[in-house]
Formats: sequence, C-alpha cells, structure tokens
Amino acid sequence: TAHSTQHKHKHSTTGNMAEGGDTIFGKIIRKEIPADIIFEDEMCLAFKDISPAAPVHFLIIPKKPVRGLDGIEAGDKELMGHLMLQVPALAKQQGLTDWRTVINTGAEAGQTVFHLHIHVIGGRELSWPPG
Repeated sequence: TAHSTQHKHKHSTTGNMAEGGDTIFGKIIRKEIPADIIFEDEMCLAFKDISPAAPVHFLIIPKKPVRGLDGIEAGDKELMGHLMLQVPALAKQQGLTDWRTVINTGAEAGQTVFHLHIHVIGGRELSWPPG
C-alpha cells in the first residue's frame, strides 16, 4: 500500500517505527537534526528549548515514543519515574534553585509536538496562572 512504501524505518523495540517515533523529537533522538542536548541516557534525552520562555528552558523527553500523558500505560511506571527524577537533577545542573515543570497534554492545552515532553522553566519570576 502507499502507506507502507512511504515509511521505511529501522526496526527497534517499538516495532516497525523508527527509534523515537515520527515527530521532530524522534529526529532529535536519532541525531538527524541538531539540538542543544544537556543530558542523555538509555531512557531519555534533555535539550534546550528552541523558543525559550525564560532564561532557562529545557525539555526532557522519553526515547520511547509516547504521545503524551494520555498515552502512558501501567508498564511506563519506571520510565515516568525516571523522567521525573531527571527534573531536579537537571534543573540544578542548569543553575536553577526554583523552576516550573509543565506537561501539556493535547492541542487545546498547548501541546504542539505529540511526543511526551516535560518543560522545565526558570531563571525569572513566573506568574500564575500560566497563559
């Protein structure tokens, strides 16, 4: 079919999908496009936001292609814990003592890349409620 000929991907643990999935974040994970990477391990990647909302603004993403919080499953408990444990470690590495952590879920909530990502934002006073 047209669909199967359009998508020629390397095989991985995610079936016939390329490592990291088919979003811009998958391309960053596969190093197909550049990013200012601040941390990487076998489960996740963290990089500076290309359009920062504050002096410090980075994203932490799982290497597993998960759409968003609406796509996590019981088997993702270790992954989600791992992602959350990176937040304070990387915030401190980036010089923050206070920060905001944001996960947008769905287009109406402001999610523009449908690959789970945690925004860590700081380095200035942040107002509430957010936009």
